[in-house]
Amino acid sequence: MSAEGTSSAEPLPDVVDDPADARRALLDLAITAAGVGTFDWDLTTGGLSWDDRLIEMFGYTPADFEGTIEAFRRRLHPADLPRITGLLQQAIDTRGDFATEYRVRLPDGGLRWVAARGRALGSEQGATVRLLGAAWDITERRAGQERVAQLIEGMAVGFATLDRDWVITHVNAEAERIIGAPREDLLGRDIWERFPEAVDSEFEVNFRRAAGTGRPVVFDAYYPAPLDIWVEVRATPTPDGLALYFLDVSARRAVQQQAERAAAREGLLNRITEELVGTLDAEEAIGRLARMVLPAVADLAIVTLIDDDRAAGTRRGLRTTATWHVDPALRPVVEAYAQARLAALTDDALILRAVRGGQVQLVARDAAAEVRRVLPPGPLHDMVTTLAPEAIVVLPLPGRTGPVGMLTLANGADRGPFTPEDLLTARHVATRAGLVLDNARLYRQQRDLAEGFQRSLLTPPPQPEHGQVVVRYVPAAQAAEVGGDWYDAFLQPSGATVLVIGDVVGHDVQAAAAMGQARTIVRTLAARGHAGPAAVLTEAEQVLQTLQSGILATAVVARLEQTDAERASGLARLRWSNAGHPPPMVVSPDGRVTVLDGGRPDRLLGVRRAGPRREAEVSLPPDGVVLLYTDGLVENRVEDIDHGLHRLQTVLGEVAGRDLDDLCDEVLARMLPTNPGDDVALIAIQLHPQDRPRPPGAGPGRVPPDVPAD
Repeated sequence: MSAEGTSSAEPLPDVVDDPADARRALLDLAITAAGVGTFDWDLTTGGLSWDDRLIEMFGYTPADFEGTIEAFRRRLHPADLPRITGLLQQAIDTRGDFATEYRVRLPDGGLRWVAARGRALGSEQGATVRLLGAAWDITERRAGQERVAQLIEGMAVGFATLDRDWVITHVNAEAERIIGAPREDLLGRDIWERFPEAVDSEFEVNFRRAAGTGRPVVFDAYYPAPLDIWVEVRATPTPDGLALYFLDVSARRAVQQQAERAAAREGLLNRITEELVGTLDAEEAIGRLARMVLPAVADLAIVTLIDDDRAAGTRRGLRTTATWHVDPALRPVVEAYAQARLAALTDDALILRAVRGGQVQLVARDAAAEVRRVLPPGPLHDMVTTLAPEAIVVLPLPGRTGPVGMLTLANGADRGPFTPEDLLTARHVATRAGLVLDNARLYRQQRDLAEGFQRSLLTPPPQPEHGQVVVRYVPAAQAAEVGGDWYDAFLQPSGATVLVIGDVVGHDVQAAAAMGQARTIVRTLAARGHAGPAAVLTEAEQVLQTLQSGILATAVVARLEQTDAERASGLARLRWSNAGHPPPMVVSPDGRVTVLDGGRPDRLLGVRRAGPRREAEVSLPPDGVVLLYTDGLVENRVEDIDHGLHRLQTVLGEVAGRDLDDLCDEVLARMLPTNPGDDVALIAIQLHPQDRPRPPGAGPGRVPPDVPAD
């Protein structure tokens, strides 16, 4: 290359013997392939030499390139000239390297982007004498970058870049809008100084995680005032630092939070409903309610029931049944206040207004003063001061015929007034609680009616001189399931003891009434004469059909019999007939259990089918126990009757030899679930030795006056 800069690349030799020449040829090929031009600026003479590629890159020809630094400067874009001039001068002054990019204006008005790298060289005396370097066309690359920059600038997503020192190096228009600040206020600023609330927050944790791991991190975070926004951020590591993509999701977050609050409210209501319907004991249900509404809705809860009979119980029929507070230290104060307040309230008290009008009563602020106003001075005032309620709401618990109770909620000063959402949730809670409590009250009334009616039909059994009879009745957990089971025991005129167990099809008050009819018919027929069990069932069936009762029932009639020879031997016989009922069982003192199946059972009472009924008999050992029971003991929703019968045999074998009362109680305890789904009747008789007095534990004997004592 000539000093004037008009030289061109020399042709490559066809034959190369020197390895150094080969390396130079290879380098020249690489430079040519890459489109790299070279320059040499002699600082001593001022001459600037360019190769042909560089001359062409700047829009010159070898003929019109004058080989001076001015020729270079004439082609530089004016906006880049000061920067490039300063950069070259710095390299000359420091005898260092430089790398830069700049724009070249072509003679036809076009624009070309060029990248250059160079190095300053010095003389032996230490002065900088030359500046060598290379340059290449990056127009296409910069055009792509500008297109990307335009896309980034126009994105509907905020975009910013940070260098490795956490300095903001770029922001787009959407980022300016989201942040609420112009880029002049952002570029070149340390992000932690510009956004101090980001320090030690989700932002810093996730930005540093992305930078440290080299992996993108996506997260949602809230930046407080003055921005007061939720943003969804994707922090992506780059060679220069981090690229941040972010969206303002405040509106979406508000909708999401609203949905979450609605879901939480619905979840609370569902949990309350599930908990309350889990028991039909109103007192237990109310105890759960007071705890469950806190702290989701309020700080303090008091539940007050209204008695069925307004004249009963405490003043105006109101009765505090449950209290709770989020602060454990204040729970005794709430309990003491709730129990003492009712007798001291004036007619203008919130709870009494709610009782009279059935409307919600709300004190939004300074509730402590309002409460003290309706209370006489004294300890209650002190309790209110300690509790310091800021807001109070009293909500009726609606029932079918009026409020069944009141739910009082209060907030302290820290929580402040109730929000509209709190009040809406509280109303829903009160409505559901009122429904559950009203149902519990109705259940109790129906259960008491059905159980009382049924128990009135189940009379105490007789107590033969040398036998002990024990009866048990367990009603179903649901009122609708009470009704059809019965037991009976009586003596025939001959002195024979008759045991009856039965179960009318159906589970309601009507079934209990039908049971009363069936029991009376069987009892009357068996007690009037000496008929055996099969004959009694046959006659009872005929009577039911004659009366067209429509009753369908299972039953077992059993009679204890004894000949003189059996009496002398201390033995007795049990004769029985089974009308489709679970089989009786005999328990020997040694634990052996005999199932009295007697072959398959006969047809149910009420089934119209001809044919005689069968009887069977078995000898009973001294001190043996005969157990009759209804199907609720051995069958339920999760256990079939075969498995239940086997389990009953096992239980009887384990409790054999116990006192008869204890034996029956233990059988019920082991066999029945906590809330039985069916009512259960049970009758048992134990034979005592006839050559000895009646055991004291069996209680006094009790037989009709016209029946032989033994």
